[in-house]
Amino acid sequence: MSMTYNSLITQVLAYLDRTDFETTEQIPNFINQAEQRLSRESKSIGFESYVNGVFTAGLPVLQKPGRWRRTVSFSYGTGETFNTSKQLYLRSYEYLRSYWPTEVEQGVPLYYSDYGYNNYLIAPTPDQNYPFQICYLELPEPLSITNQTNWLTFFAPDALLYATLLEAIPFLKNDERIPLWQSLYDRALKSLNLQDDMRLLDRASNRSAD
Repeated sequence: MSMTYNSLITQVLAYLDRTDFETTEQIPNFINQAEQRLSRESKSIGFESYVNGVFTAGLPVLQKPGRWRRTVSFSYGTGETFNTSKQLYLRSYEYLRSYWPTEVEQGVPLYYSDYGYNNYLIAPTPDQNYPFQICYLELPEPLSITNQTNWLTFFAPDALLYATLLEAIPFLKNDERIPLWQSLYDRALKSLNLQDDMRLLDRASNRSAD
């Protein structure tokens, strides 16, 4: 049976062996912080998502997908089915401003940059309503009473458990189990990242039919 938000809370309570209100009421925060930790420290190919959209001619700013963490690739094309697909190249915000200083001028897009945390800047400013596709890593949908499972509960429950226990360290102080939990978390994270490396290698391989 896979892990759920409720079963994770039960496990954490059993591991901590603490029943005081100050600690137990913080467990949802520990879980949320553990999810954030894993999103930062894992390569997270399991969080890979795709979004399709259409540029608006004359608008150089595009909102990023919800729960965006990092862009993997950004392509655009012509026609509803990407008759011709081209990659946009990542450059710095300063480079785009220097390369295409006048937003009202339009052309065929070549580059994109982060524009704050929530938006992209596209240059040149699109001259047509080109369809695009963004491949990106997203933060998992946070666990809660109303969202009992996510990618982590299915594919990395051990890493999630030990990350949650480590987030409880400020409440545990000098608990002698902390080094053990750290070791188990490091092992689970290493295994998770190794799986990601294998998937990336397989994805990059030029494989032919047997």
